Amino acid sequence: MKFDLAALSAAEQYKLLAGTIIPRPIALVGTICADGSYNAAPYSFFNCMGEAPPVLVLGLQDKPGRVLKDTTMNIRERGQFVVHLVDEDLTQAMGICAIDFPPGEDETAAAGLTLVPCERVRPGRIAEAPVSFECELITLLQISPGRVIAVGKAVMMHARDGVVDPGTLRVNEAAYHPIGRTSGPQYIHTGDRFEMRVPSYQEWLASRSP
Repeated sequence: MKFDLAALSAAEQYKLLAGTIIPRPIALVGTICADGSYNAAPYSFFNCMGEAPPVLVLGLQDKPGRVLKDTTMNIRERGQFVVHLVDEDLTQAMGICAIDFPPGEDETAAAGLTLVPCERVRPGRIAEAPVSFECELITLLQISPGRVIAVGKAVMMHARDGVVDPGTLRVNEAAYHPIGRTSGPQYIHTGDRFEMRVPSYQEWLASRSP
């Protein structure tokens, strides 16, 4: 079975991409609107793309009719945003933040979340998030009429106590339970983990010896 993606509609392309490239981490993105109000919206077209500098990338989509979403407009106009990772405890609040509230209405207040000041950027951060990154915009890439890629530099990271060992900087998997997005309204837990060590070439050769 094969698919010529260029021959498919945007909705059909989305269905195939979002249904097969899974699980995707979820970024609950916080920004400041022109009137000073706070906006929070979740995005699963999201990931980290490198270090030195630490780079996070968001796939932002316009509303129908090519109206910029608040997140896209706020990042474009103010150049700062906060990425919050979503864990099991934050799931229901994330769902409320996904509602299409009227402009100027604070999704975090509707979801019962607590905003606290950031260190380096103007938007606040959600205190209940297990991990959050303060970000400054590097560039916006308009890749289609309705799709914008935001590339940001993470300048400060916050982690809930117990999630990261301050000495080794290793994440405590027993204390960190992010969720992932699959397709449509489907999500997954990440508790079922396994370890797989990649052997050296010499070890691989030795394993094949009779």
